[in-house]
Amino acid sequence: MATGWAHEGAVLEQIEDTITDGVLTARARLPTGEGSEHCVECGEEIPAARRLALPGARTCVGCQSGRDSRIVLVGINRRGSKDSQLR
Repeated sequence: MATGWAHEGAVLEQIEDTITDGVLTARARLPTGEGSEHCVECGEEIPAARRLALPGARTCVGCQSGRDSRIVLVGINRRGSKDSQLR
């Protein structure tokens, strides 16, 4: 179902591109390298289960939750209407 000047399947392509961008962004935020036994922010010990599940972890769950809540995601406007581009 094409809408306006869009070709058949354009909406599905936009959805797939948005999902792909989200996955790539999430993968880029994963920790890499040598992990830490103690949190770099508060100094608490990082549980062994967390270090095993997330190699490269440098923060405890509490501190990481705080970091995650401060992340502002900026995406690409994939809509074609002028209205959405002016926001």
